[in-house]
Amino acid sequence: MSAMPPPLVTVTENGLYCPAGGFHIDPWRPVDTAVITHAHGDHLRHGSTRYFVAEPGVAIARHRLGTDHHPMPLKYGEQLQLGSTTISLHPAGHILGSAQLRIEHEGQVWVVSGDYKRQPDPTCAPFEPLACDVFISEATFALPVYQWQPTVEVVEEIFHWWRANRERGLASVLFCYALGKAQRVLAELRAFTDETVYLHGAVNVLTEVYRQQGVEMVPTLPVTGERKTDYKGALIIAPPSAAGSPWMRRFGDHSSGFCSGWMRVRGNRRRRGYDRGFVLSDHVDWPGLIETFKATGARRILLTHGYSDALARYLNELGISASALETAYGDEEQQ
Repeated sequence: MSAMPPPLVTVTENGLYCPAGGFHIDPWRPVDTAVITHAHGDHLRHGSTRYFVAEPGVAIARHRLGTDHHPMPLKYGEQLQLGSTTISLHPAGHILGSAQLRIEHEGQVWVVSGDYKRQPDPTCAPFEPLACDVFISEATFALPVYQWQPTVEVVEEIFHWWRANRERGLASVLFCYALGKAQRVLAELRAFTDETVYLHGAVNVLTEVYRQQGVEMVPTLPVTGERKTDYKGALIIAPPSAAGSPWMRRFGDHSSGFCSGWMRVRGNRRRRGYDRGFVLSDHVDWPGLIETFKATGARRILLTHGYSDALARYLNELGISASALETAYGDEEQQ
């Protein structure tokens, strides 16, 4: 019996590492060569010598890394030789510029998904299923309870909540992650309105990066400190970190909403102190996970962050080889 080939990707103290290629994937410490799946803070960190990113995400990566770094762009599907491997980046459907990493070496093909979703999103390229031998997948929402309704239905709920609050003389403050989720909501709102939405500074700067990349959204203005601005009846989008802060005082009477996949579980909204919860996630849901594993044809599934242990047990019971990988990736939806 022939020996099993060594794994193409291993876990090291610096993060996921490809020995044959001599590069790390979304490293959590500075390394020589980093291949980045997307620009959320738990996947893109400062200090590495060189970065490779998907071309649509270069502007976001530059914004996040600062002027001292010059990430090198790869077009989706473009092949690059690193060490003795051939790599390419392919759409992940998570946020603008998000990518899956395909690694080929001596007849083996591994795919590292990064974070991904299967729902349509006007702000980024759709997920591209890739045939592979081993698929490394996130497991953020890997329980059957997490199943997403169509995005347009959720955004319609947001729109009607905003309108109902206006009739009551209230501002509507919607909390959601500043990179990806906020811009997705702003783009999807175009189906219902062309009214201006006000943005927290952290959301505003990233929204401008999206606009520069050609993403169409409803008109926006930054929230200012000027007291003459009357926010009664307005929709304001802010990151969860702004909740309960002095920044909120300028809005007076308001209703708060939180946009996250975690709102799918009854009780999360009340525990977090929001008036409304809207179930909208940039991560793949339970049916999407199973659909993806089938589409890849992978003979082995490796799982990172989230409910990875529970999903691994489920897959093994189905006869699919699966195990969890310990990583430092988190869930940006809670930040």
